[in-house]
Amino acid sequence: MHKWIDHVVVRVDNLDEAIQHYTERMGFTVTEPAEEQPELGLRRAILGLGKSGTFIELAEPLGEKSDIRSSLEKRGEGVHLVALAVDDMAAAKADLQSRGARIIEAGKQVFLHPKEGHGVMYQLIERK
Repeated sequence: MHKWIDHVVVRVDNLDEAIQHYTERMGFTVTEPAEEQPELGLRRAILGLGKSGTFIELAEPLGEKSDIRSSLEKRGEGVHLVALAVDDMAAAKADLQSRGARIIEAGKQVFLHPKEGHGVMYQLIERK
């Protein structure tokens, strides 16, 4: 069912400072510059990982009602979620539900409740 880790989202207080740290001190390259995504309540940048298509997304909250802001206030900076690639979203979701896993749906996005992952939220991403 799960094919690979597609990407990891890291919540940060200050995106510009995080980008500088990841590039200067850790050697990452920004493959998609900072952009606002108001519909998701965040500002993000993408750090590509080689030619695999896998990436790290740095996410800073936009607005007071952002899910990222809520997580930052509760847990501080750190891993927000791990996205797992699946062949078929509907089949993966049905399989997880049949196993009793708690699913969170947000529009077309599907997540596993953090309690299922021992405090880690997982997102399913359909990749063919």
